[in-house]
Amino acid sequence: MNEQQLIALMGQHGIKLTANRIIVAKALAEEHRPLSMSELEDRIGSIDKSGIFRTLTLFKEQHLVHVLEDSEGTRYELCHSGNHAVDNDMHVHFHCEHCGETICLEDIPIPPVDLPKGYEAQSANFVLKGLCPHCQKYRE
Repeated sequence: MNEQQLIALMGQHGIKLTANRIIVAKALAEEHRPLSMSELEDRIGSIDKSGIFRTLTLFKEQHLVHVLEDSEGTRYELCHSGNHAVDNDMHVHFHCEHCGETICLEDIPIPPVDLPKGYEAQSANFVLKGLCPHCQKYRE
């Protein structure tokens, strides 16, 4: 995703452009996997932890990022839908228990769940755990 596409996506989510917001969004867009706060800090360097966190909080409120939990902690990934009201491109993630890598399985949507009457889902976190293909090679 180039910078103009990223800026257009941020606009679709109702996010005012600032230098810090563009930097954080670029860092997320450059990776094709969810990133932890410490990974974002390492990649960015020019924004302190509180600035990154405030930006991620805004992005979450505007549905520009998905937030997921794996055994390593909280991770953030860019939401590629243009909808600022809901997360409509939710997908399954895979967490390798050997190397700690979490990857997006974008072609596998989160399966629907029939909730009891009166419940309304706002988001979902679907993480499969096991061994990635790379780590399986070393196990054999």
